Amino acid sequence: MTGLKHYMGSDIGIVKAEHASGPDDDRGVKLLRPKRRVSPLTFRILAVNLIALGFLAGGILYIDQYQEAMIESRIVALVKDAEVMAGALGEAATASTDTSELRLKPAEQIIVRVVGVTNNRTRLFGLDGNLWLDSRDLAVDQSVIIDKIPLYEGWSAFWRRMADNMTLALNSLHRRKSLELYHEVKDQIAAHYPEVESALEGNTAYRIRRLSDGSEIITAAVPVQRFRRVLGALLLSADTRDIRDAVEKIRLNFLKFFGVVLLVTLLLSFFLARTIVRPILRLARSADRISAGTHTVADIPDYSSRNDEVGDLSRSLKDMTLTLARQIDAVASFAADVSHELKNPLTSLRSAVETMSLAKTEAAKEKLLSIIADDVGRLDRLISDISNMSRLDAEMSRSQMGEVNLRALLETLIDLYDSSQNGKIPTLHLEISGKEGKVLKKSEQKKLDKAYFVSGLEGQLGQLYRNLIDNAISFSDKGGHIWIRLRQNKDMVQVVVEDEGQGIPEDRLEDIFDRFYTERPKAEAFGKHSGLGLSICKQIVEAHGGAIIAENRRRVKGARFIVQLRHLSGKTEGSS
Repeated sequence: MTGLKHYMGSDIGIVKAEHASGPDDDRGVKLLRPKRRVSPLTFRILAVNLIALGFLAGGILYIDQYQEAMIESRIVALVKDAEVMAGALGEAATASTDTSELRLKPAEQIIVRVVGVTNNRTRLFGLDGNLWLDSRDLAVDQSVIIDKIPLYEGWSAFWRRMADNMTLALNSLHRRKSLELYHEVKDQIAAHYPEVESALEGNTAYRIRRLSDGSEIITAAVPVQRFRRVLGALLLSADTRDIRDAVEKIRLNFLKFFGVVLLVTLLLSFFLARTIVRPILRLARSADRISAGTHTVADIPDYSSRNDEVGDLSRSLKDMTLTLARQIDAVASFAADVSHELKNPLTSLRSAVETMSLAKTEAAKEKLLSIIADDVGRLDRLISDISNMSRLDAEMSRSQMGEVNLRALLETLIDLYDSSQNGKIPTLHLEISGKEGKVLKKSEQKKLDKAYFVSGLEGQLGQLYRNLIDNAISFSDKGGHIWIRLRQNKDMVQVVVEDEGQGIPEDRLEDIFDRFYTERPKAEAFGKHSGLGLSICKQIVEAHGGAIIAENRRRVKGARFIVQLRHLSGKTEGSS
């Protein structure tokens, strides 16, 4: 992580605050995003849950429909009771079939008997419009019932006030229509009740009026008839206090239920926000601090044990930071290596230039000029290889991998070497083996093309095998031989490049892939190779998810490089 701090200390210094103030960081780091008291995501979670809860709250409006249905049912029942009682009065309270007068005594007995069952106030009006009988004036029920007024205290009083306020609010919003206020007149006549006047004309009618306590009273008037002759009008009335009490009880229960659901919803919303928003915010702030160069990857909160998206984000962020740290370390190390490698020829150049003025003979001057030319050539090779290596990484990160036929690629490479450098380099032999390790003939090779397909970048893979072949050529004599073998190994495709050179020191088999490392033959002039060829090979292979191995041939002298890449389908011919 040292490279990460070193790199960020210079390039991201603009994030440092001039004054070490504010709650974001006690070391003077100004975070990339402001610190909020409540996260906007928390508000969204609350909003979504409360919107869903709002639909539940809207269900209370349907209670008014329930109240309307109960009132309609009460009207139907009241009219039916009035019709039954009027029928009884028409039959039993008349003297004969042709009479047009009601006998009050039998009518009174019928009213007392029926009212004792229905508890509906009953009034009988004559044809002259005067009130003849009123159940309130009759001794229908002399019992006295004492009801204790309930005392509401504490939570009961609170819920009662809530229910009363809700009832007033809903009644004001959902009143069906403006109802007439009911007045109790002392000397009642039919003219005080339009429905009674309608009943005296032979029609059934009812009305709903408003009482002073907010409840409603229903009055139903039906004609008292005998053989279709109207003898009077019967008026039944009933209030709706029981309906109002039932609806208020339902509203109160609904309010309690809604309050509990609201509380649970808020608690769950904050719990959800705490388990989602807070970890994400902590991860974001840790990333800010790392980008500011004040924290390391170890300071990232570890939520990897969570089996959800937050855990995935934590693992991905930590892996990304580690990868970035490694990349920055690699860049820093590469820059240090490049600086070191460039200083060698530059130092030699400076020495040669400084010595030039001291040279006395032409031979000495020519020798110094030769040294300068060699150093300039070495610098040119170094800069070219460094440029190629830097460009290679960018190209591989931007390009999309496709199908690459290694058999066709190797055949094309060898044909290029044979046509351009025939006689100047060792003889190249391409051997393609089948699933049993047997070398295939030309006619058999194309039949197994699919066995040698890999996923990769054809240009970079071509550079990989060119570097390996060039490396083998540099260690071989002109009359020697180099073998390139293509074969299957379970779900991998192997390309093996063997030469007849001096081999590799056993303790350097891993070091040869390091940047700028060279292990050249003693007879070769110093500085002809930059030491980046095999490092580039390793970089390409690792970018393709493969592996490269260097080893010495056992029975004969020479080196062997094995490149393994995964088969395109993950399965080769003959593998299970």
